[in-house]
Amino acid sequence: MTVAAPRIRMLIDGQFIESATSHWQDVINPATQDVLAKVPFATTGEVDAAVAAAKEAFKTWRKTPIGTRARIFLKYQQLIREHMSELAHILTAEQGKTLPDAEGDVFRGLEVVEHAAAIGNLQLGELANNVANGVDTYTIMQPLGVCAGITPFNFPAMIPLWMFPMAIATGNTFILKPSEQDPMVTMRLVELALEAGIPKGVLNVVHGGEEVVNAICDHPDIKAVSFVGSTRVGTHVYNRASLAGKRVQCMMGAKNHAVVLPDANKEQTLNAMVGAAFGAAGQRCMAASTLVLVGEARNWVQDLVAKAQTLKVSAGTVAGTDVGPVISCSARERVEGLIASGVEQGAKLVLDGRKPQVDGFEKGNFVGPTIFAGVTPDMRIYQEEIFGPVLVILEAETLEDAIAMVNSNPNGNGTALFTQSGAAARKFQEDIDVGQVGINVPIPVPVPLFSFTGSRASKLGDLGPYGKQVVLFYTQTKTVTARWFDDETLSHGVNTTISLK
Repeated sequence: MTVAAPRIRMLIDGQFIESATSHWQDVINPATQDVLAKVPFATTGEVDAAVAAAKEAFKTWRKTPIGTRARIFLKYQQLIREHMSELAHILTAEQGKTLPDAEGDVFRGLEVVEHAAAIGNLQLGELANNVANGVDTYTIMQPLGVCAGITPFNFPAMIPLWMFPMAIATGNTFILKPSEQDPMVTMRLVELALEAGIPKGVLNVVHGGEEVVNAICDHPDIKAVSFVGSTRVGTHVYNRASLAGKRVQCMMGAKNHAVVLPDANKEQTLNAMVGAAFGAAGQRCMAASTLVLVGEARNWVQDLVAKAQTLKVSAGTVAGTDVGPVISCSARERVEGLIASGVEQGAKLVLDGRKPQVDGFEKGNFVGPTIFAGVTPDMRIYQEEIFGPVLVILEAETLEDAIAMVNSNPNGNGTALFTQSGAAARKFQEDIDVGQVGINVPIPVPVPLFSFTGSRASKLGDLGPYGKQVVLFYTQTKTVTARWFDDETLSHGVNTTISLK
């Protein structure tokens, strides 16, 4: 007897409801092709209902004491910690990450929840006393209203937790649209958020694809939209939502370069590169997918290959797995097609990860670690974000040549330098035109005390997610200039100038 897959529900005005849509999509385990659940593509009316609930809830939530908001997120972070293993298992089943990597996904989101619990220190205005006789000026950081977030498949826990906790902590209400490919862990996090005390209507969830994204971008009652995902979709979201008068932040695609100088610690560098290139099956916007070997470090290719060959490819639930499946059959086919293009264009395939033998998971979407040497900037494998476990290696004579190579690439999400020279590191961080820089750190994603600062073609919008920047993104600064009179204050008469005296 076949058991029907459970249907993912939406959250509207505090209630988990089943969509009235006729369009449902399977949520697939990428390691087995088993159907885990069915996710709805919400109707326009359901999006409208979610926004209406958020708009109504904003009337009271915006005036909720900041300490009350902070305590909700103190409770929420504790609930996430208590359910860490459960959340990681759900994430692994639907996304394919190894269990340790899935826990890391949840934990990096948890750090932002902890930061949201400190909102009382983050949402402070400024005051200048006696800017004129008896006049004070001060600023108030007030919430915008209904905000929305559109999240990708590769971090179904971390990215939603980048978005709605900070938006809600600052006094806004929120519409979340998770990835339709792996929404289950997101929905479990939403359930825990309600358990922590988020009131009805303050957080709402709708599912779907392009039509739901467009409805969010166009809706007149949504004031700000946050997006993380591909450059193609992100550009569409930014243009459409901006045209509708919204604040928008879009974190998009990347081609992250790691530059290795010959004085770098060889063993530590090779370990770092293998983990950063092939971890999460290369499905990270901050993956170190491009390696630039400088000078004598060009002789390290075979050592890197040997290190990559030790990685275990299997389902994320199997102990000792280093590289799990990519998200879908179509994703695997795209990665394999790009590998074929590299061969056709003359790159040297020094490690071929296509069609690995994975016992017990023959139907899985697996691609093993793959390495190209002799890559040039005109090749597709360099120009396109592969988003799979593929590392491309380029060569440079000097650090200056490597910096010029990185800066000529249109993307600016992240970069790294491996060296033991402080002078080289300082030159690199000064001259490189990339938003996030690692020095002997392969994936330089900042902790929430700072802001995610991708740049150039990897980012649209001035302010990044989490950290101090996101507080500015989710609030409007109001400046108040005040003078109070008592009965004994002498009048200075009529003043027709704009000055304060």
